[in-house]
Parts: sequence; structure tokens; C-alpha cells
Amino acid sequence: MTDPPGPVAPADRRPVARQGLSVGLATGAYGISFGALAVAAGFDVWQACALSLLMFTGGSQFAFVGIVASGGLAAAPSAIAASSMLGIRNGLYALELTHLLGVRGVRRLLAAHLTIDESTAVAVAQPDAPRARLGFWVAGLSVFVLWNLTTLAGALVGNAIGDPRTYGLDAAACAAFTALLWPRLRSRDAVAVAVLGGLVALLLSPALPPGIPVVVASLAALLALRAPRATANPDRAAA
Repeated sequence: MTDPPGPVAPADRRPVARQGLSVGLATGAYGISFGALAVAAGFDVWQACALSLLMFTGGSQFAFVGIVASGGLAAAPSAIAASSMLGIRNGLYALELTHLLGVRGVRRLLAAHLTIDESTAVAVAQPDAPRARLGFWVAGLSVFVLWNLTTLAGALVGNAIGDPRTYGLDAAACAAFTALLWPRLRSRDAVAVAVLGGLVALLLSPALPPGIPVVVASLAALLALRAPRATANPDRAAA
């Protein structure tokens, strides 16, 4: 990724902000599902809100609530272990984003808290570093604000809205990710890696806890990207 000096040009700022806000809206809306499920699992409103505010990584939150709901306080160690394992991917994202964001002090702590799937995806989708930084902050902050607001809403209305998983809000987040990824599928290799990742996640989803299939699919895609390519020119290969 090139890194031209100076801020993002005004003409480039709007499309990046639009991408970040679109992802934020699609993902943030899903927070209502977490709030309602947390209350149904026995958490009170403020406990549900604290999880979204402090943990702030959807897969880990759903895993934590699900395990506690099935096993009570005795399952708390397992819930912490599972949610921590799912959160490891955010640490891997941070390794990629540290030099790109170039933040220090309090902003570095804030950036670490906002390093999630969505902010990372918007950042790495940009063609240069200034736009990547803008996309990261817009996506991360919009998801954070909306996720916490909708968690509160879901926790307050609770069972009155029925089972929020039947609303298909998770599909909105998937659609946002697909729209973000689509312009990058310009080569057969990129399409093949995307299909591989999708198949791995699809096959593993029925058998593994939420979030784990995404981690495994990401590793499979990374290995595929790193794999040596066979050349179409046998003479060059022989050379």
C-alpha cells in the first residue's frame, strides 16, 4: 500500500466515509440481537451493556453469553476461554494495522479497542494509507456507537421483540462485507481464495462455535495466498 503525504483529499474522503458508515450501520444493527439474547440468558441490562462496551467483539460476546446461559456461573471459565480465543484474531489484525495507523498514547489504546473485523476490512480495502486510516476510524467508531446503542435497545425490549436471530440482521453485516470485498475480486487468484475461504467457513459453521469458522477460513485463505503459483510458461518454469 502506497503512503502519499498529507491528508485525504476532499474528493476521496466521501466514498471512504460512506464505506465505513455503511459497514457500521449494517453491523451495528446486529447489536440488538446480542442485547436481547443476553437478557434472555440471565444477564441484566447493565451487564449486557458492559459486555458490549468493554469486550466489543461480537463473536466473543455471543460465545460468552451462550456458554454462561448453558452452564451458569460454573461455565464462566469456559466462557472466558472461548471468548478470549475468538478475540485472538483482533490481535493479529493489530499486527497488520500498527504501522499503518501510526498512533501513540491514548489514541493507540482507542485504536486497539476499535480493532475488529469491520474496521480492519474497511482499512485494508483502501488503496493508500491516508484513506486506510480514515476508513478504520469511521468504521470502528460507527460500529462502536451503534453496537452499544442497539445492545441497550435489545436489552430493554428483551423478549418483547421475539427471537432477534429470525430477523436476519446478521445477513446485513455479511452483505456489507461482500460489497466491500467485491471490487477487490479482479483476478482468478483472488476469486479462488475468496471461494476457498467461503467454503471452509460454510463447512465448519455447523460443527464449531460462532467465530471459529471465520478464524479457520482466514488462515486457509492466508495459506492459499502464500502458496507458490504454478507458472503458465513451462520454459520459464524450467529456467
